Amino acid sequence: MSSIAPSFPFVSLDHIAIGRPITRCGVSLFPIYTHVVPRDYRTGPGSGVLISEQASAEVPTLVAHNPTNRPLLLVAGETVIGGRQNRVLNVSVVVPANSEVLVPVSCVEQGRWNEGSFFESGRSFAPRRVRRAKVATVGENVRLSGAKFADQGLVWDMVGSELNRVHAVSASGALNAVEAHLDSDSALAQAHAELQKYGPLQGQCGVIVAHGSRIVSVELFAAPAMLRAHWGALIRGILADAPQGVVGRPSASQALRFMHRLATSTPVVTDGVGLGQEHHVRTPRMVAQVLVVDEAIVHASAFALAA
Repeated sequence: MSSIAPSFPFVSLDHIAIGRPITRCGVSLFPIYTHVVPRDYRTGPGSGVLISEQASAEVPTLVAHNPTNRPLLLVAGETVIGGRQNRVLNVSVVVPANSEVLVPVSCVEQGRWNEGSFFESGRSFAPRRVRRAKVATVGENVRLSGAKFADQGLVWDMVGSELNRVHAVSASGALNAVEAHLDSDSALAQAHAELQKYGPLQGQCGVIVAHGSRIVSVELFAAPAMLRAHWGALIRGILADAPQGVVGRPSASQALRFMHRLATSTPVVTDGVGLGQEHHVRTPRMVAQVLVVDEAIVHASAFALAA
């Protein structure tokens, strides 16, 4: 069941601060800090969650099994590699302790369907345009029918566009072939090594991403440890989207304005796949997903439509 909520109860400019950006390869990262008591979930590679195909495998749904005695977080935009074909998670999910849930996903490897069953975490989050297409169409399906599936054809189109953009070759049309571009481009490889080495700053729980003066995306977690668990893969996905050229300089006021639009938007709210509620946003300027548990943000991602 879904409903319309008047505004987000948990994102307020009174609770958000941003730091000075660091810029590499035309990509500027503003650190986000929140002044709230963090809700910390174990997440990322090594969290203990097991992802597998269903007994009768189907493209848009995987099984997430949590064998531990604490809830575990899966993050929208994460890629999982293996199974019958590589996938990307459609929404963020807090999997309850000692339980299994069916997770909606999209295929990011059009030309393979073999007998694999289990998955491992991808080295990179999906690039921005793939995630934006997925978030936009999942949100529209939630609004119309409550279903949390993306427009698979559009996702494949975006995967193909990303492969073409960096001249990556994959016999199966696998999105993770984009990673070869990151590894072979010396400037991008150096940028990733530096950002990976230093990691998120003390207390940082998110990033606002800018290309020059344009704000293109936001990633926000409930606690610094949760951002740290995904830092390497998140940065790889962000750098995979590095622009050829930029206009203007990164602007803190633009970054705060983007966060204000997110905070004051009117989301469609639906029950989460696991714990909590999902907030799906579509405005003339952005699309976003936010997972909320007990009226506190767990994970949010937002993407500018004009960028």
